[in-house]
Amino acid sequence: MRVLFYVQSLLGIGHLQRAARLARAMQDSGLEVHVLLGGEESPLVDFGAATLIALPPLTSADARFSTLVDAAGRPLDAALEAERRERVLAALERVHPALLLIESYPFGRRRLRFELQPLIEAARAMTPRPLIVASVRDVLQARPTERQAESAALFRRDFDQLLVHGDAAFLPLSRSFPVELLPAERVHHTGYVGAAVTSSDDPDAAGEVLVSAGGGAVGAELLRCALAARPLSRLATARWRLLCGPRLEPTLRRTLEREAPDGVIVEDLRADFAPRLAVAALSISQAGYNTVLDVLAAGCPAVLVPFEGDNQTEQRRRAEALAAHGRAVVLGENALTPATLAAAVDAALALPPTRVPLRMDGAEQSARLLRRWAEEAGHGD
Repeated sequence: MRVLFYVQSLLGIGHLQRAARLARAMQDSGLEVHVLLGGEESPLVDFGAATLIALPPLTSADARFSTLVDAAGRPLDAALEAERRERVLAALERVHPALLLIESYPFGRRRLRFELQPLIEAARAMTPRPLIVASVRDVLQARPTERQAESAALFRRDFDQLLVHGDAAFLPLSRSFPVELLPAERVHHTGYVGAAVTSSDDPDAAGEVLVSAGGGAVGAELLRCALAARPLSRLATARWRLLCGPRLEPTLRRTLEREAPDGVIVEDLRADFAPRLAVAALSISQAGYNTVLDVLAAGCPAVLVPFEGDNQTEQRRRAEALAAHGRAVVLGENALTPATLAAAVDAALALPPTRVPLRMDGAEQSARLLRRWAEEAGHGD
């Protein structure tokens, strides 16, 4: 059975990492996966043996997501919309999937309706018709009431099922979206899409402080503050490793490297980030989906500085849920200074060891559900 999986990352690489874990789990369950990839690719992301169908890449020009730009930084225009739409529809016709899996939409990615609605309409007109499934994170960005009602109406009309990649016992979708607008029988919390973590065998990893800001597009201030906070904290003599995502401004990267004293390493975001966390003294990070899962799996103390620019609420909700379980110290972006970050580091070191019992098999559970739904709908191998 074939799956056509639409994935569009606009800022950072978190969406890609989660999508890749889902793609590999679907392959392990015997599904043939084709990924419509609409953003920039990353060498840190492994889609396994999935067929990647690259669309002309689009990213967000800034954290407001109001302007999409192409690989050369030019704003999205009608010609590029038409080219992407044609490629999306051609891929649907060529793959003729049993399942069409769409990441974020209709609860996000509204700016991409020019290709998503034609994709959905074409899929609904196919014989046999693919099942159409939405895939979302544990937390949805806060929206005006009318926007939420519109998203719910689109889901009820166009989608068969909704995969919520979170644990309802920890952070149910109802915390960030009025689920009473959705058919309850079509909403499925899968558990978190995490990965098993093994401890790093690098002797330099033990006892260090890992500072990360995801893809780097919106984490510059956190990295700068960490450099200045180190001598003010209880971990002033520990090795601090500042991990720079691929979208961090090169000028800032050079400034960090130039100002880093002995005992501070400035380098690219690492593929072995999670194993290093397992033996780290502390993690300082934003509160993106994948980073939080890695921190939870590793069990190390954590300071979370959720991204809240331009009224973003998703990371704050996730960070507060962890803080409520005694698992992290949360510091607001608007309160971030070297002194407050150093105080948060010291407070995190004083937290008692706590494990949060989360379901972390979301990728495998999603694959099982998708295969079962396809089989029940009469799609054979």
